Amino acid sequence: MQLTAASPLSNQQVLTSDDGQFAFVSVAPGAFHLAITAAGFASQQFSGNLVSGDSYAVPQIVLSIASVVTEVRVVPPSLTEEAEAEVKEELKQRPLGFIPNFYVSYVADAAPLSPRQKFKLAWKQMVDPVTFGLTGAIAGIQQAQNDFSGFGQGAQGYAKRYGAAYAGEVTGTLIGSAILPSVFKQDPRYFYKGTGSKRSRVLYAVAASVICKGDNGHWQANYSGILGGLAAGGISNLYYPAKDRHDASLTFENTLIGIGATAAANVLQEFVIRKLTPNLPNHDPSNASKPLNQIGKMFTSLIHEGE
Repeated sequence: MQLTAASPLSNQQVLTSDDGQFAFVSVAPGAFHLAITAAGFASQQFSGNLVSGDSYAVPQIVLSIASVVTEVRVVPPSLTEEAEAEVKEELKQRPLGFIPNFYVSYVADAAPLSPRQKFKLAWKQMVDPVTFGLTGAIAGIQQAQNDFSGFGQGAQGYAKRYGAAYAGEVTGTLIGSAILPSVFKQDPRYFYKGTGSKRSRVLYAVAASVICKGDNGHWQANYSGILGGLAAGGISNLYYPAKDRHDASLTFENTLIGIGATAAANVLQEFVIRKLTPNLPNHDPSNASKPLNQIGKMFTSLIHEGE
């Protein structure tokens, strides 16, 4: 309880008794002001005027419980956090329950990947057991056909073929899906369309072999994939015997074949793979028309430039 009087000498502060009573003595005549405070209650104010020689009975003052204001701030997740959640879902995508299919997004407006997330996807692809298994099968077929005869036969020849095949896989994945996409700020994933006519979906899938989505959300020429294929093809020559190495023309030819294979794989993504993949996130078809319009314009523009 705080008393502020006309004379500063009369200013006083007291505590109330258990029954709420209080009293001030030796207060100079004149105007006064009371400030009543208590923990957990709203403060109250009272003003009056004290006449000389009189006592002043203050009316009953009731304190109310103080209102509690709780502020809740809802902060939307950052793009990096959104992308991380989407990557976690993509790492679960396995057609037939075991085949890795990490580089497909079923979210049309997916958040752009950070360089770290691009390398994370590449690493998961490179060390997946299925990757090791397929590499072993490829090496076995090459040995049976005596491809790259400079490696020889037997266990040593198989090990060399396996090492060369796996090194080629690692080089292509790192350069085309992690390093160059980070440099050019491009997204290495295929974005599933899933709506529209069959013709429009086929065109979308084929175009996506030479066009990709940039980290800025716009469609652009797929420098990462095309240059990555050329670079990986050139570097892979180092893994094979000198007599089996390809010249530059064959490297370009293999890159074109790789683009065609990517287009075919994209068509399978549109019409087959999704049906074979369990536990996929919900796909919103309403968002698919936007990327189709953009990619269609981009594809038409590239065709005209090549004429």
